[in-house]
Amino acid sequence: MKSSKERILELVAEFHSEKTENEFIPGKTPLLASGAVLNADDRVKLVEAALEMRIAAGSSSQEFERKFARKLGLRKAHLTNSGSSANLLAVSALTSHLLEDRRLVPGDEVITVAAGFPTTVNPILQNGLVPVFVDIELGTYNTTPEIVEAAIGPRTKAIILAHSLGNPFAAVEMTELARQNGLFLIEDNCDAVGSRYKGMLTGTFGDLATVSFYPAHHISMGEGGCVLTENLALARIVESMRDWGRDCWCEPGEDNKCFKRFDQKIGNLPYGYDHKYIFTHVGYNLKSTDLQAALGLSQLNRIDEFGETRRRNWERLRAGLDGTPGILLPEPTRHADPSWFGFVLTVLPEAGYTRRELAAFLEKRNIHTRRFFGGNLTRHPAYVGTEHRVSGKLINSDLVTDNTFWIGVYPGLTDQMINYMIESVTEFTTRNSPAVANRR
Repeated sequence: MKSSKERILELVAEFHSEKTENEFIPGKTPLLASGAVLNADDRVKLVEAALEMRIAAGSSSQEFERKFARKLGLRKAHLTNSGSSANLLAVSALTSHLLEDRRLVPGDEVITVAAGFPTTVNPILQNGLVPVFVDIELGTYNTTPEIVEAAIGPRTKAIILAHSLGNPFAAVEMTELARQNGLFLIEDNCDAVGSRYKGMLTGTFGDLATVSFYPAHHISMGEGGCVLTENLALARIVESMRDWGRDCWCEPGEDNKCFKRFDQKIGNLPYGYDHKYIFTHVGYNLKSTDLQAALGLSQLNRIDEFGETRRRNWERLRAGLDGTPGILLPEPTRHADPSWFGFVLTVLPEAGYTRRELAAFLEKRNIHTRRFFGGNLTRHPAYVGTEHRVSGKLINSDLVTDNTFWIGVYPGLTDQMINYMIESVTEFTTRNSPAVANRR
């Protein structure tokens, strides 16, 4: 006889199968820029975790950390409650006293791009460090080792860069540049899980890497993120800062794993002070839950499938829009095999139409568009008046602020939907391009 739990989970699977997908109706069905793609297994695993009341971090979280680290070929992964928190932990870890002479201190500089998402930059400021903003190149929308090298100054201690919209930056060369100059490298891999550069997975080059599991990203936990590293010393610092800053490494519910819980003297505390309540870092509670991790474990089984669909959708868009008047189309970084996050369109100044006009046309057709994140972040109110340095000129960062947006390639988009996107962009650009009009 089946248990109540087994019967419930069977019903959950049946419920999922009853939810029929609506037929695609051009102009009526929303074509999202991103979103989670969830199946019956995802629904069942999430409900199963809820039935077992695994509402805090526990066995599923630990299993996901092991499997995800193994997937990337790294030694340690630590789940967090978001990709933004993962970035905060990665940067904060570099300020730990345990790094001794290599630790970052207030006033030290961290190189990053001006055109990106703010949570790559915010942890720099929150730790009293100084962001050094560099420009990007058009087409790949990444910065280059040459641009970064020119930005290195006497107080530069680290580099943090995102693989832009899934397109890897030149990670081998950037890693070598960091090594030659004694700099830490953090890879913001939130948009690029499964991407490769020179045959190696992104997220495996830097001293630390971060990932997001928000629904927009390659796999989803609803909310959630992760910090990964091959360096066990950095992993220990990340874990401490994620878990309130405590010195103890016992998992929740564990006691005295070190066999010295009441047998140590640390800092100015009395001998024998409970190790579970000794804090050696200024930390936070940034853990995820087993509910999130259970969904993540199910999604992890499909990570390669999702990556291939993203690549296929991007390639269809790239081929279908080749030669489109007035638009600069994206290009993968040389030696890269991106697991794309989105398809970037930059309207050229001589196009005869504007980004705003093209995006509005697509939105009216229910094709959702997104800006190139914050564009030039130095122009945002949040960063006016903050201490920072700009290396060189931010010409391309300004251009993408005005002229660039992206559309979706996520696995929820079908070939029919991609074809409709191609047809819509082509219709607008052909109708509004002076070069085409002059040939009539």
